[in-house]
Amino acid sequence: MIATLKPARRVRGAARVPGDKSISHRAFLLAALADGAVEVRGAGRGEDVRSTLRCVAELGAAVSEPAGADCIRVQGRSLRGLSPPRAPLDCGNSGTTLRLLAGILAGHSFAATLTGDASLSARPMERVAAPLRAMGARVELSARGTAPLWVEGGALRGIDYSMPVASAQVKSCILLAALYAEGASAVREPVPTRDHTERLLGAAGVSLKRERGAIVITPATRLSLDRIEVPGDFSSAAFLLAAAALLPGSEIELRAVGLNPSRTAFLDLLHDMGAAVEHQIESESGAEPRGAVRVRGAELRAVSLGPERAAALIDELPLVAALAARAEGISELRGAAELRHKESDRLAAMAQGLRALGAQVEELPDGWVIQGPAALCGAELQSRGDHRVAMALAVLALAARGPSRIHAAECVAVSFPGFFETLESLVEC
Repeated sequence: MIATLKPARRVRGAARVPGDKSISHRAFLLAALADGAVEVRGAGRGEDVRSTLRCVAELGAAVSEPAGADCIRVQGRSLRGLSPPRAPLDCGNSGTTLRLLAGILAGHSFAATLTGDASLSARPMERVAAPLRAMGARVELSARGTAPLWVEGGALRGIDYSMPVASAQVKSCILLAALYAEGASAVREPVPTRDHTERLLGAAGVSLKRERGAIVITPATRLSLDRIEVPGDFSSAAFLLAAAALLPGSEIELRAVGLNPSRTAFLDLLHDMGAAVEHQIESESGAEPRGAVRVRGAELRAVSLGPERAAALIDELPLVAALAARAEGISELRGAAELRHKESDRLAAMAQGLRALGAQVEELPDGWVIQGPAALCGAELQSRGDHRVAMALAVLALAARGPSRIHAAECVAVSFPGFFETLESLVEC
């Protein structure tokens, strides 16, 4: 699929975004481990989330989608009740599915293989294999340290683990394996990451607390869940909010968006760059706050980000690069080497895309230096099969003088089905 983006004068209006992808993954995985049926409302329907649903079904948790209802029901098999899969579990493009399932399977008394597409099979998995081995599971990887990942569970022991790289997926893998361990486990992060796993585990009755810089979790005997409400995906919302920030005179309101404080650093960034930002928490359901966000466009100014802010903005960093291309001054981002291990090498992909549009970019080993504001021209752009790269380049292309075409744009369905249609509905030429 090739998506064509025409220059826009501004974007205006209100919209809703898909259910939060990160929370949806965790909701379905924990639902499969619960005692009895769990109803998940508002979940994301993108390809990544579908991968998680397929995997839990292949592990014996029946999945049903009542006609006309915005919910998916999962028949939980209890904490230790999953069934051995008949074939390797295909996680598609979803690193969250593979890494979190590895932690769950480490607590079961059978062997399973987790695999994925070419992109996922190039991502590093030793970062989850190492702590799982230390807990007592048998884990094997390819010679490159990537999927396929083979795991055989057993009698796990608690662990005190300091993560070398900040990663909510690795943290969640360890916390899920710790449910099955003998004794408490502690996980220490170099910088805080999104806390959806901790919130859902707490809602399910698991004993979990922060203590002396660590997340300490006690083994569980059961998970008590019957309904999970998933808010709108903030990381998907960020692309529409960035479009408004990028074009002066724009104004967008997004409703029912997840406003978990561990996810909303992008709102602070937009404010720092000069956009007008308002948000208000309207409800908290299932321990996840949600509400409305409004952004008005302005002339943007450059920013500098270090490792801690980069970790808090991990999904939005391609957007940071896009905004920096139109901001006054020199923007510098460092401490983001993790972007080289996503669905694509996002540091290289965004540098290539920005240069094609006419921006001045220096690609660093762990970030970018970007001189703005650039006078952008239409271009042929490559998504590299990465949904966040495709959407970030689409947003920036609105500010170009001529039309742009994004190749392999179908990848946006991984997280935001209907993205281009939603964006087009807000554009005023």
